[in-house]
Amino acid sequence: MTELVYGIHSVEHELLSGRRHPKVLYHCEACARGGELLALAQRCGVAVQTVSRTELERLTGASEHQGVALRVDDFCYLSLEELVHSCRDERHALLLIMDGITDARNFGAILRSADAAGCRGVIIAKDRACPVTATVHKVSSGALAHVAVCRVVNLARAMEYVKEAGFWIFGLAAESAEPLFGQDLRGKVALVMGNEEKGLRPQVRRECDMLLSIPMQGRVSSLNVSVAASIAMFEVVRQRL
Repeated sequence: MTELVYGIHSVEHELLSGRRHPKVLYHCEACARGGELLALAQRCGVAVQTVSRTELERLTGASEHQGVALRVDDFCYLSLEELVHSCRDERHALLLIMDGITDARNFGAILRSADAAGCRGVIIAKDRACPVTATVHKVSSGALAHVAVCRVVNLARAMEYVKEAGFWIFGLAAESAEPLFGQDLRGKVALVMGNEEKGLRPQVRRECDMLLSIPMQGRVSSLNVSVAASIAMFEVVRQRL
C-alpha cells in the first residue's frame, strides 16, 4: 500500500531519506522550489508527474500542499523492542512517550522538536491517540522522515519495558512540586507528555519515576503540549551539552 505526503519540506526529506521508497512526485507549476525537487526526484530515480493545483488538492485532500506531493510506502511503525534496542549502546539516549495526544498539529510540532533535540524515538498508544497522518508529516516539516515512531497497545506496560532497559522516566505534570530545571536529566531518559486537556492518566503517572513541572511566571496556568515538550527536551539537551 502507498500514501501521499505533501509540503515542500516533507517531500524533500522523504526523498533524501528514501526510507519509504518514493514512487511518484506530483507537482504543479506554482511550487516555490519545484525545479529543485524535480532534480532531486530524478537523481533518486523517482517518476515525476505535472498536475494542476486543483488536481493536487484532490489527490492530497488538503489545500496547504505547497504545490508538491510524493507517493510513498505506508508509514512503518517501529516495534518497541527495535526502538529500545537501537539505544543499547548510548549513555545519553532520549525517548519521548506521548499519552493520548490527539491533535495532529501538536503531534507534528512535537516530532519537529524531537528531531532537533536528537530524540531517538517517540512512543504512542494505538487507541485514543493521533496516528501518523499526512497532516502530522506536513507539520513536522520533514522530521517524520528521520524520527522513529513506535505504537503500542498498552502504554503503561511499554513504560515498564523501557525502565527495564535502563531508562529513567519523567512525566510532565503542572501540579508537581519538582521543577524540571532542578532535576538531573543526563543518562538514559524518557519524557512523558500527557493529553492536551486531561494530562497524564493515573496508570501512566504510576509508571513514572518522577513527575516534573515547568515553572510558570505568568497568569496562564499551562502551556501548549508541543511547547512544553520542546522545553523539556531542550532542557535535556542543555544538560548534556
